[in-house]
Amino acid sequence: MKLTPEQRIQLHGFNNLTKSLSFNMYDVCYTRTKEEREAYIAYIDEQYNSDRLTKILNTVSDIIGAYVLNIAKQDYEPQGASVTLLVSEGPVIGGPNESFEESPGPLPDTVVMHLDKSHITVHTYPEYHPNEGISTFRADIDVSTCGEISPLKALNYLIHSFDTDIMTLDYRVRGFTRDINGHKLFIDHDINSIQNYIPKEECLLYDMIDVNIYQENVFHTKCKLKQFDLNNYLFGYTKDSLTNQEQEEITRRLKTEMDEIFYGKNIRS
Repeated sequence: MKLTPEQRIQLHGFNNLTKSLSFNMYDVCYTRTKEEREAYIAYIDEQYNSDRLTKILNTVSDIIGAYVLNIAKQDYEPQGASVTLLVSEGPVIGGPNESFEESPGPLPDTVVMHLDKSHITVHTYPEYHPNEGISTFRADIDVSTCGEISPLKALNYLIHSFDTDIMTLDYRVRGFTRDINGHKLFIDHDINSIQNYIPKEECLLYDMIDVNIYQENVFHTKCKLKQFDLNNYLFGYTKDSLTNQEQEEITRRLKTEMDEIFYGKNIRS
């Protein structure tokens, strides 16, 4: 619910609560030969090179209404990339009260929030299993803000920016700010679940698990894609070129890999 100026708590000075969102996405692929594996990693490195990642982070900055102060970016050998943006408070359109509503944030069009003394980072990690033909791509994105808004408002756009089989989402509010009487405030907005910041149509695509510690202002959500189409996990060919036995074995390997990432433990026999 949008608060009126009369309903908002009056603070003593700047709102210096720190709100941090960690968004980890995973893409899984079956690469049966060394050539396929190298081609997949080359594709990922091109698809998510530092230039494209910089564009994504710049759009995140626009969504949360920030000025970019500095950009550091790097493509690594043999694979992977990193980008870091230092940002400061930007213009607010529509007023900061919009940010208190627990709902998915906008896709790039309208800026409705602000932040100060903050940063946005991304790091990518292509890798592969040494024996089983599984290749994975992980991207870690961190959006850390100071002020009265939550970086969760950028989550909707981030989900749309990556082909994601599995997502791990962490949100935490740290520190405290004070009202005009000196009373400490350890959080300045209601939050029930990170899921409320993901559009309903997206939530329907994933199995989701929440692990929240409300008294510590720590929120955790894991998401795994429900639908499985083997053709989406083969690089450069379709399942029609495989025998039924090959399809079953590759499907088993892929689903095991995804379950291990989702549950955070090895389950192979």
